[in-house]
Amino acid sequence: MAAAPHALPPGATIGILGGGQLGRMLALAAAPLGLHVHIYAPDAESPAAETAAKLTRGGYDDEAMLRAFAAEVDVVTYEFENVPAACAALLAGLKPVRPGVKALEVAQDRVTEKSAMRAIGLGTAPFAKADDAEEARTAFAALGGKPAIVKTRRLGYDGKGQARVSDADEAAAAVARFGAPCILEGLVSFEREISVVAARGIDGRIEAFEPAENTHEGGILHRSVAPARLKPQIAAEAWRIAGVILEALEYVGVIGVELFLDKDGALLVNEIAPRVHNSGHWTMDACAVSQFEQHIRAVAGWPLKPAVRFADCEMENLIGDDVTRWREIAAEPNACLHLYGKSEARPGRKMGHVNRLFPFSGRR
Repeated sequence: MAAAPHALPPGATIGILGGGQLGRMLALAAAPLGLHVHIYAPDAESPAAETAAKLTRGGYDDEAMLRAFAAEVDVVTYEFENVPAACAALLAGLKPVRPGVKALEVAQDRVTEKSAMRAIGLGTAPFAKADDAEEARTAFAALGGKPAIVKTRRLGYDGKGQARVSDADEAAAAVARFGAPCILEGLVSFEREISVVAARGIDGRIEAFEPAENTHEGGILHRSVAPARLKPQIAAEAWRIAGVILEALEYVGVIGVELFLDKDGALLVNEIAPRVHNSGHWTMDACAVSQFEQHIRAVAGWPLKPAVRFADCEMENLIGDDVTRWREIAAEPNACLHLYGKSEARPGRKMGHVNRLFPFSGRR
């Protein structure tokens, strides 16, 4: 398929908001396509800067620096969903921002996110907002007085900003402790957690990778296995859900959609991530195109590639001191090691991942 007339040519520059490992891997994916990457981030340490053509250190509220950054790039994307929506909106008035501001606004607030999923006909866990301790008591009663999870509405990730509660007093105390607007989510009795990483191009074409099955430890993704153990009709429903979300958000780029498969065989949307996703790292070595190249293609206006898997894969996150096993992992014949160049291995910090490949088990 030929590139669209509006596709960025080789030599163009993609601006990325955020300097973490996802930006690093996006820059690595852009280079073989002849595209440059300019990172914008406030952090002193930037794993992405090591693989990008240029780094600008600046705050997400520094209008002058953001305008200067926009002048040097052809399109803007982001590698994490907590980029302030106001920052993305400012840049959208200067250069194309893909995915758009709407996706950020929906994904940044858990109440807004779940309400948006319900509005387009998708199932979620039962929920109620709890912006203060008193509202938390009301929310707990509204959810049937059953054990629930209190989460901050914004900024929580990898299990942070969450607490399990068993009564209204605990719910009120958790909201007071977090000191921020929260959401109460009813506990879902689920069989397994899966995720779909999918992309939508500016021409509206959608390509979705096969669902992966995920396990967590301490609230952090530990392992993703692809393909997930799913009946064909469940996998098809997961792809349908991802497509509905992409269309509703008028999305351009890669999205991660986390889903619960409940005991009755229904899929519930847990959350969406408007970016490349940790549970899609397996695509780097087991597919004809990685999620990172697919995202670069989408935001640059290039044709998407078929999201075809040619091997089974188990992705393991290397958290904290796990990275000290790099020598033994590098010696495994079926292991593909990806390290993020971070200087300090702290507990809970993602230092890299390894994709272990296995013989192809069959076509989807």
